Amino acid sequence: MRRRSWMFSVAGSLLRYDDRLLLIILGAVTGLAGGLAAFLLNKGLNASFEVLHSLRASYWAFVLPGIGAALSVLFLSHVVREKGGHGVPEVIYSVSRLGGKLRRRSMFSRLVASCLTIGSGGSAGPESPVVISGAAIGSNIARFFFMNERQRVTLLGCGAAGAISSIFNAPIAGLVFVLEVVLGEWSKVHIVPVAVASVAGTELSRFLSGNQIAFGHHSFQVSYYDTLGCTGLALLTAMISVALTRSIRFMHERSGEIHVPTWIKAAIGGCAVGLLGLAVPDVLGEGYHSIRDMIEGVYSPGIRIVMIACCLKVLATSFTLGWGGSGGIFAPSLVAGSFAGLVYHRLLVLLFPSAHWMGEGGYALLGMAGLVGGILQAPLTGIFLIVEITGGYEVILPLIIVSSISATVCYFFEPASIYMKDLVEKGHFLKPGTDARVLSDLSISELIDHDCTVIEAGTTLGALVKTVTCSIRNEYPVRDGLTGMYLGLVTFEDIRPYLFDAWMYDAVFVDQIMNVDFETAEITDSVATVLDIMDRRSLGSVPVVDKGYYAGMIYRATLFEHYRRELRVQTDSV
Repeated sequence: MRRRSWMFSVAGSLLRYDDRLLLIILGAVTGLAGGLAAFLLNKGLNASFEVLHSLRASYWAFVLPGIGAALSVLFLSHVVREKGGHGVPEVIYSVSRLGGKLRRRSMFSRLVASCLTIGSGGSAGPESPVVISGAAIGSNIARFFFMNERQRVTLLGCGAAGAISSIFNAPIAGLVFVLEVVLGEWSKVHIVPVAVASVAGTELSRFLSGNQIAFGHHSFQVSYYDTLGCTGLALLTAMISVALTRSIRFMHERSGEIHVPTWIKAAIGGCAVGLLGLAVPDVLGEGYHSIRDMIEGVYSPGIRIVMIACCLKVLATSFTLGWGGSGGIFAPSLVAGSFAGLVYHRLLVLLFPSAHWMGEGGYALLGMAGLVGGILQAPLTGIFLIVEITGGYEVILPLIIVSSISATVCYFFEPASIYMKDLVEKGHFLKPGTDARVLSDLSISELIDHDCTVIEAGTTLGALVKTVTCSIRNEYPVRDGLTGMYLGLVTFEDIRPYLFDAWMYDAVFVDQIMNVDFETAEITDSVATVLDIMDRRSLGSVPVVDKGYYAGMIYRATLFEHYRRELRVQTDSV
């Protein structure tokens, strides 16, 4: 306890001076932890491949991906009690709606689950699992130091950046991915700590595994033919990205219609992947060995086989992720993209044999960037990831073209990326620091004022005037004296015409002058809905009802007072 108190004392001193220094220090620690998680997952996957290698030649080997996917679901649902899926949408949801809070068990749960799915042959990648693992590490480090929401979100991003940088040995790609996809904002508050975490995760990876580029290649000579020709590849990769996104969602919907335990669904999807692997083994697992051959220009199968492999990779990934397996979309996108680039290059050579095209490997790189940029709708991530994991800086210009066009075309057909689509459709995606995000943390119950005098139907104007002289409010809700139901609202403006006609005091009743069309809010509505009513009708207050009964009033001044308080909580230092 003394040690922890001392740590809090030091942290508090740093925060009082400038929390940026503390975020940088803790960002480095978080990046190292995220990098370690990525290293452990890689080791686990390699061990799984070695253990199962001798079994893959068996006639029943197609069930291995099914067994792995089923074990993955059983582990998540019965051991750690978490849902399956990509993992990255959960991180984005945490940033958007939970202030960066993630469960402790998320630090390891997806690592184990994805190791079972991918190691057995499931068509998925290790990137999303390490992202949620690193993000959970950062979130819980922030929780340990009782940091506020802004700082917690920053450390969440640091953990994700350290993990993704470590697994690809790509610090810039890790930084860009977190800012472009996970956090969704290029804030100066985030950039420096996340950059430090990316470097820390990368250096740990290099220390443990060596400074190795994932996919080496020979130099490429890019001509203006390639610069023009890559536009068509951008359109092709965009279409494949849309197809992969919709295919995964289609499989998920179809699996939801089958009323069997989730682990059985995952087993069905995994066995389907295993059967596809019997036809084209390159669709199994993460598939990085195929990428290496294509980039080196030594991938021997003909154009028809490559086209089939590209389609089957999309299908295998859809079966894996759509039916409940755990893993990421990065690796399948890289593999499918390299297949697409190879097919496109061979078609160009057939159609324009006299033109000077760069090698097949260069187009494989471009296809990878197009798929990643398209399916994530994150063109910068696609560009920097491919440049760093291949060292292919000489193809940077066509990379920019392909990734940017692919992301733009995908946005036309799918306005939200594969990570964002469900969140946007369910209204769960709110960008941090925006009005919607701040308002989402407020509830109507905490904004209601109960100091308005309630008038019963049948009350005379004279009695109401006496009430007005003793009231501090200008609104008077009217309810039924027998049932207690809300009937309408009388405002001071409604009373004004009768104030100086004393003879009307006993002749006019509140039922006659109350406004029955005054818009109300339900107590179950969101604060954003109440604010929209106020803005639309130019109101300073709105009555709130609960199943027809009057519950109180919400005033614009009260709402903005709580808004400012919540904004301060989300942005100020502790």
